[in-house]
Amino acid sequence: MRRDSSIASMRGSYPPGQCCTRGQLQSGPLTGSMTKIENDFDAYISLPGNMIASNGHGLLLLSDAMGLYQNTKLLADSFAHQGYICLAPDIFRGDPVPLNIPEIFDFQAWLSGGSTGDNGHTAEHIDPIILMACKALRDLGCNRIGAAGYCFGAKYVVRHCSTTIDCGFIAHPSFVEEEELNALSGPLSVAAAEVDDIFPVSMRNISEATLQGLQLPYQIVLYGGTSHGFATRADMDVQLERFGKEQAFKQAIAWFEEFL
Repeated sequence: MRRDSSIASMRGSYPPGQCCTRGQLQSGPLTGSMTKIENDFDAYISLPGNMIASNGHGLLLLSDAMGLYQNTKLLADSFAHQGYICLAPDIFRGDPVPLNIPEIFDFQAWLSGGSTGDNGHTAEHIDPIILMACKALRDLGCNRIGAAGYCFGAKYVVRHCSTTIDCGFIAHPSFVEEEELNALSGPLSVAAAEVDDIFPVSMRNISEATLQGLQLPYQIVLYGGTSHGFATRADMDVQLERFGKEQAFKQAIAWFEEFL
């Protein structure tokens, strides 16, 4: 995928593209359930099996472009199994991108206006959803909120880790602006793929330099043998992909346990 190098200095990662939908559908039983937040948008919520075992922290799960599909729900359940009250809001309001979309799909048109032309998926549309989802977690008794963002959702972890989110983890981020990184006020952990047109080496270097300058806790972990989307859409039959996905999840848990 060819990228315009002239915008490199303005971004921490490039906008979403076709590779943001490529990958495998995961399988397994689900333990969470769908809910409605403020009678406005859908969300998937997953709770610890025994609320006595809850660590009392809320976790906001912000999905890749496929929204509340099986892979997102399984991740939410995995976080809940670790003691977190996990809420995954439908940041696309019922208009996600299908898994493994055709090459002819117009990502930019979908971003600006959605599938119908009047349901955009830019910050002005998604920021209010993030704020309402965080309020919902606080209403459930969560005094501190962490957020895990994958690909598309990573941008909104970074945007709100300066306001409503206390601690962030992102994997193979897309569309993150350098100014959003500069506004961070909370700890951030990054899981990066070895091969990634959206978050290539040049973007990792920019992000690393920016994070170093903030003097906040941060880490960037590079997973060899992986490509963009590995933390959510890995082929579990491929050893390095499976290992990368599992380790990225453990990275997130360790980060939240230490800094949330």
